[in-house]
Amino acid sequence: MAERKPIESWLTDMDGVLIHEGVPIPGADAFIKKLRDSGRPFLVLTNNSIYTARDLQARLTRMGLEVPVANIWTSALATAQFLDDQRPGGTAYVIGEAGLTTALHDIGYVLTDHAPDYVVLGETRTYSFEAMTKAVRLINDGARFICTNPDETGPSTEGPLPATGAVAALITKATGKQPYFAGKPNPLMMRTGLNAIGAHSETSAMIGDRMDTDVLAGLEAGMETFLVLTGLTTRADIDKYPYRPSTVVDSIADLVDRI
Repeated sequence: MAERKPIESWLTDMDGVLIHEGVPIPGADAFIKKLRDSGRPFLVLTNNSIYTARDLQARLTRMGLEVPVANIWTSALATAQFLDDQRPGGTAYVIGEAGLTTALHDIGYVLTDHAPDYVVLGETRTYSFEAMTKAVRLINDGARFICTNPDETGPSTEGPLPATGAVAALITKATGKQPYFAGKPNPLMMRTGLNAIGAHSETSAMIGDRMDTDVLAGLEAGMETFLVLTGLTTRADIDKYPYRPSTVVDSIADLVDRI
């Protein structure tokens, strides 16, 4: 295997890598501080489309993690970038929260339930049967189906919650139409993120806690990949997958000295 070039820029997942259930993971503050002090390009990524980048910045700041808004990249932003490239100034019926609706407004999209170009499904804690029924009918009438991310479950203090991927499966079953997923593991999210910070995959690394989204997305985007064991994936889980991360570490604290 050819030797990789030195890492010049870093992409890292948020939940399970930097924070866990609203608490910073030990070493996350030192990692972010060293990144900022080094001047290296970096992004904090999340497949969660509920919050805007500004919301997430405030949330991280409360935990002692100083991440500029420009260094936060969400599946909602990736989805909006994709739609802006595909059909500028289009229309969409949206199921989701402020993170997604704000991103679409910012690219000039009109949100409507009248013959929209797209049905866009994102994360929300209040999926309604009425909204899902409307989405099914609009897709059957010709709207294209877009989904921010394929995660079937999301974390909560009470345990796993049904997430975007699970609701997308319901709509697919009712319409026969598969969505296009813009978020991880689609390498599109990684490449648009790299473009946003002027980085190149050959000299970039992706840190994540999930094999099926973070590591796969990094691998398919051509980046070096680091799996941390502070989130959903255990060391025993790794061999269940037909691909491997470049490196496995216990936590983000083990990567501070790599910057």
